[in-house]
Amino acid sequence: MTAPTAPALPFRDPSLPFGKRIDDLLGRLTLDEKISFLHQFVPAVERLGIAAFRTGQEALHGVAWMGPATVFPQAVGLGATWNPELVRRVADAVSHEVRHMRARDGRVGLNVWSPTVNLLRHPLWGRNEEGYSEDPKLTSAIATAYTHGLRGDHPVYWRTAPVLKHWLAHNNETRRDTTSSSVRPRVLHEYDLRAFHDTVAAGAVAGVMPAYNLVNGRPNHVSPYLAGHLRTWTDEDLLVCSDAGAPSNLVDSEHYFDTHEEATAAALRAGIDSFTDHGEVSAQITGRVRAAYDKGLLTEADIDTAVRRQLSVRFRLGEFDGWDEPGAYDTPEHRALARKAAEQAIVLLRNDGVLPLAPDTRIALVGLLADECKLDWYSGTLLHRSTPLEGLYERFGADRVEFAEGVDRIRLRTSGGAFLRVPDAPDAPETVRGAEGALDPALLAGRTDLPPLTADPRGSELALVDWGEGVLTLRAPDGRYLSVAGDGFVRASADQPGGWVVQETFRLEPHDGGHLLRHLGTGRPVCVAADGVKVAAFEEDEAEIFTVVVTERGEDAVARAAARADVVVVVAGNDPHINGRETEDRTTLRLPAHQERLLRAARAVNERTVLALVSAYPYAVDAARLPAVLWTAHGGQAAGTALARVLAGDVSPAGRLPQTWYADDADLPDLVDYDVIGSRQTYLYFEGRPLFPFGHGLSYTSFDYTDLEVRQDGDTLRVSFSVTNSGRVVADEVAQLYGRAVDPSVPRPRRELLAFRRVTLAPGATERAEFEVPLAALRFWDVTRGRWRLEPGPYELLAGASSEDVRLRATVGLDGEPGAPRPVREEGLDAACFDEQSGAEIVDRTRTAGDAVTPAAGATAELVYRACDFGSGVTEVRAEVAGEGTVEVSLDGGPVPVVLTADRDGGPYDWGTVTAALSAGGVYDVRIRLRGPVRLAHVGFSG
Repeated sequence: MTAPTAPALPFRDPSLPFGKRIDDLLGRLTLDEKISFLHQFVPAVERLGIAAFRTGQEALHGVAWMGPATVFPQAVGLGATWNPELVRRVADAVSHEVRHMRARDGRVGLNVWSPTVNLLRHPLWGRNEEGYSEDPKLTSAIATAYTHGLRGDHPVYWRTAPVLKHWLAHNNETRRDTTSSSVRPRVLHEYDLRAFHDTVAAGAVAGVMPAYNLVNGRPNHVSPYLAGHLRTWTDEDLLVCSDAGAPSNLVDSEHYFDTHEEATAAALRAGIDSFTDHGEVSAQITGRVRAAYDKGLLTEADIDTAVRRQLSVRFRLGEFDGWDEPGAYDTPEHRALARKAAEQAIVLLRNDGVLPLAPDTRIALVGLLADECKLDWYSGTLLHRSTPLEGLYERFGADRVEFAEGVDRIRLRTSGGAFLRVPDAPDAPETVRGAEGALDPALLAGRTDLPPLTADPRGSELALVDWGEGVLTLRAPDGRYLSVAGDGFVRASADQPGGWVVQETFRLEPHDGGHLLRHLGTGRPVCVAADGVKVAAFEEDEAEIFTVVVTERGEDAVARAAARADVVVVVAGNDPHINGRETEDRTTLRLPAHQERLLRAARAVNERTVLALVSAYPYAVDAARLPAVLWTAHGGQAAGTALARVLAGDVSPAGRLPQTWYADDADLPDLVDYDVIGSRQTYLYFEGRPLFPFGHGLSYTSFDYTDLEVRQDGDTLRVSFSVTNSGRVVADEVAQLYGRAVDPSVPRPRRELLAFRRVTLAPGATERAEFEVPLAALRFWDVTRGRWRLEPGPYELLAGASSEDVRLRATVGLDGEPGAPRPVREEGLDAACFDEQSGAEIVDRTRTAGDAVTPAAGATAELVYRACDFGSGVTEVRAEVAGEGTVEVSLDGGPVPVVLTADRDGGPYDWGTVTAALSAGGVYDVRIRLRGPVRLAHVGFSG
């Protein structure tokens, strides 16, 4: 007789709802086991048969950091496709590769930290490459598509569990863990929250990751918006994973809390469910949680809440049901998709007819990126590689393409007359090439078995590239980059610059008639010793003084090639690890001087010079002097093939700019000025003339827009128009619909993207673009009411090919909720709910909630509140203040200003009330000036 099978524990029973199963499992875990779940690396619970788990797997444009994978275009390039369906397919391929790679390597995680939905507010932000767009609508549409692809299409189980980055208002790398983004309510709701809200509400998001920065004086890792906004947008349990090291920053760099136990408890109560800190070592975090619990700073219910959210994700991933979906890896479909994405990401910025190129064109392909396929910090390792040079060789034939990289070739002479020499490396680079012929950086960078550089009378010629701001790389004759390993010696040991701290960058600094060669990774100058070339232990005492001997200027080689060609294609742009990347913002929109020299040299001898920008960022270039300009983000493994096919006309370009390209640095606000309304940022508010506008992109054909129709159907506008391919080639067009309030009562966007659609049209073909626009899309955040409001009046709808290329217009009158003066007699004024400001910064009222306003460093703050209704009259004004200084309250056209003095020395959270007499009735604009380090939370009126 067969013994009866023991019943499965309820959390193993797939017939039960996930909620009941989580309850059962949570009740079986001990307190210590639950605390252990709070670190990124969750240990196994063997007594219950529960496996170890890790939050976090980077997959921004392909599986990252886990070896070879399909590498798709950078995120900003995916945004430039304006094609959510294509992006969904890209993410679908990525999630299949995650599952495939996990089957082979348990380190690969299913909790995927992608996509990044931070808005590309400022083009100098170092992580511009990671976002999709400066516009909330476009960003959320692309991000929603990516999360749906990552989630998969099973009705119950998720293929991967995507986490959005980085919550909230994060657009600067400089001092990113200590700077505070001052975000007033309208900007918060209308701009920064929107991309997160719309993506989360679409239903395929497993969680978010807070950013390093502070918002309104409070670190994002204790943000009340996690509970007050994020968790109200969905019924799903959202897993909030901290960014790496950020929990410790609350004490160590931000000094927001006095102890780590206090900080950890505050973060957990605010909504952090998984702490990414101290790498794989969990003892510090679990020890802090336990100590916080023992001190009464946390309850077991607080811990249960966080663990429940993590378990919810694990159940959805099918872990407790043995569910898995067979993955796919480097398939022909994935390779074709990588090429298609790269093609659709290319934006034709300018063209006077030089493109497309005829098959018999003699091409000079020049520039520092002409034979490069650059990766970034969040790329996987290339399985396949296609550079522009390889793509043009394949498409036009090697006999029709002449290549000149344009590097400066130099020798470095020591003070003793010798030259730096790169010894031969017996096993590099050939024996470290992978199956596809690409060097594997993991086999080169940081190697200490290769011989270091020496100095001798003959020396070696080095290729020097100045990437701007004096940051340069040096390359050996066989292509290896000079790098510094942990032992301090300089070797030719890297295939590309890379790593968290780049060890392949240097600077030549004038010194005593020569130059110091300073290694930027260590900050120390290079010296020449008996055992080889190394970084000096002590500054100038050991530093070698070099003379730079130029053997060939890069522009000379470019000019020679350009003179022999029918057309010159200059490939310029950035290296994603240098001068603009995570931890490092850019300082200018200009191309590096080295690359501008190459462009001028080509243009001087051949007017038919095409500029192909391959970059993670917009640039300010003199486009009007060039017959054609293209831009693409770093396009992944198929970048070169895609560019060649567009240049040849095999594909008509149809990418569109996902952000404004400004003409000059002077057009930009300060990097940490987050008030997009007040400082007129992005295409929504910018009043200058951009170099290229948001949504811009040209084609090899032309399109006509006709028959705009607008009809209101309840709470929806039904908008349609026809798009016709009036040219001679099959091409894609991105039809764009914008809206604007014609006569708003408050500053509103000049125009705002409402809908878009990418369509493919044969010559002569017409397609009707039809959109449903909810009236809610035309609302604004009314600070006088603390909620959304649709203002009644005329609204203009604009259809066309970009935010500035408007082909059709229609005006529709909408009913809405009329405005009204602020009832300040009854409600007073929340300081942060101003209509206008200058010199002000929003800060935290307490560590857990609320906003206040204070003058920015060294400034006098002025706040303006329009149309304030004092009713039948008031006799007193009272201000809720902290700190020291004065609060001056004046009414435009009203009585003499009233000055209130704050004199509280108990710190920024020592709040009190000061009063003064003020006699006024009726409606006035209120102006408040703050002087000194005073904080103002609220102004009330009575009498």
